[in-house]
Amino acid sequence: MISHVFIGITDYERALALYGAVMDALGMQAKFADAQKPWAGWTAPGQPQPLFVIARPFDQQAQASGNGQMVALLAPSRAAVDTAYAAALVHGAVSEGAPGLRPHYHANYYGAYFRDLDGNKLCVCCHDPL
Repeated sequence: MISHVFIGITDYERALALYGAVMDALGMQAKFADAQKPWAGWTAPGQPQPLFVIARPFDQQAQASGNGQMVALLAPSRAAVDTAYAAALVHGAVSEGAPGLRPHYHANYYGAYFRDLDGNKLCVCCHDPL
């Protein structure tokens, strides 16, 4: 259903450090990284899609985050949610909700929320029971 997700960024090096740490915590692999473009992308090991991409906007206009827009990244475990969230905060992200159960979604929904360096809202979540 989804080919790729594209997140606009302004500072490539800082964004690459933040997203690289989050993707490592989630077990994703780097597919490409090119500071000259500047862009980088990750996928699940051995999978061509979906692709998660960070880059400066192609139209060369300023990056802007959208109100009500969020990307939720699937974590393989609750521990991975905790690790990814902590890695994001260490690299400058701002908390929008610490890791924890969110039973109003469903009994096993465990998630954490943060905004990246450019204000983009992300979630890392696990749907599995302990």
